[in-house]
Amino acid sequence: MRNIVFISAFLAFSFITKAQPPVTKGLVSPEVLPDHSVIFRIKAPGAYSVQVTGTMRSDFKPIPMEKKDSGLFEVKIGPLASGMYEYRFILDSALVLDPNNKAVTRDGSYIENRLLVPGQLGDLLDVQDVPHGMVSAVWYPSPTLHMNRRMYVYTPPGYEQGKEKYPVLYLFHGAGGDEDGWISRGRANYILDNLIASKAALPMIIVITNGNPESMAAPMDRPLNANKEQGGIGSMASQRFEESLVKDVVPFIEKSYRVQADAGHRAIAGLSMGGYQTQNITNANPAMFSYIGVMSMGLLSAFGNNPGNYNREKHMEQLKALVAAQPKLYWIGIGKDDFLYGTVTKLRSLYDEVGLKYIYRESEGNHVWNVWRLYLTEFAPKLFR
Repeated sequence: MRNIVFISAFLAFSFITKAQPPVTKGLVSPEVLPDHSVIFRIKAPGAYSVQVTGTMRSDFKPIPMEKKDSGLFEVKIGPLASGMYEYRFILDSALVLDPNNKAVTRDGSYIENRLLVPGQLGDLLDVQDVPHGMVSAVWYPSPTLHMNRRMYVYTPPGYEQGKEKYPVLYLFHGAGGDEDGWISRGRANYILDNLIASKAALPMIIVITNGNPESMAAPMDRPLNANKEQGGIGSMASQRFEESLVKDVVPFIEKSYRVQADAGHRAIAGLSMGGYQTQNITNANPAMFSYIGVMSMGLLSAFGNNPGNYNREKHMEQLKALVAAQPKLYWIGIGKDDFLYGTVTKLRSLYDEVGLKYIYRESEGNHVWNVWRLYLTEFAPKLFR
């Protein structure tokens, strides 16, 4: 269902420049009230109907807005749970951004407004008055993929001034996304800033790669002649990214940064496609990472796509080797309404069969960033203990 919504949103978004209304001076949208209810407003006198759509609802159903005098449309929703939400307006049949909200996120083809609701989770996602790490856009050679590629590297507060060596988390996005996702939508750097400041998580380096093996970087950071859409099942099935991560990315990081270069100080995690890539890497390299996190992805052959011609016998051999390697943490998370929920059930059954110990986290929510941001706040504190 979420895939259908995504496709519809992408098609409608192509008309955004025609329908985008101007900023209305003095108009507040969104307005977060003390009880965490939220009022959305937009001035669109020429519109027949206006709705707001976003991750405020797990079913993504658009919420009609009421037309007031002078073409003002307004709706109050909530109260909403603390956290971050993304939304857009639907003016008649066109998706548009909220012209009065300058906070915008980007990941893949999705450009949406951001709404931050304060509280326990929201405060972890927000910019707090704490020491901040540095996020660097790093270009590195990838002989495996025959190109130079871009990734983000987060170094924790104090890295530039010190001599200490740090553990590393390799963090992957999902299909249709790119390396911008965990920064723009995932808030990974601010989550770690806040967790480290409160001593809930240990200082660590985070490496955020582009998981599409045909792409050198996000669209704005690659040549126009290479600016084509990538990703999806084809990229997942090739497993070329997984090979590059092991042969290109990890050696580059361990040569270029002050890291503790052993399995006990390496962690790896990903969402959706990134969760599949995480499984492939750790299955094929069982002694390389001691901390493993799989978000919103299970045994993909159970989903019917069967990428890479799934071989159960080989998979079982790999898992037995992984069991023998005794990872310190194998963490699995899935939302109750996620369309991949059944694949996780099958993955857990397989792990139970082979005796692989894991921690299972089931939350409210669908296949969305609301869930993945939450998971990072819970997964990161468990690392390198």
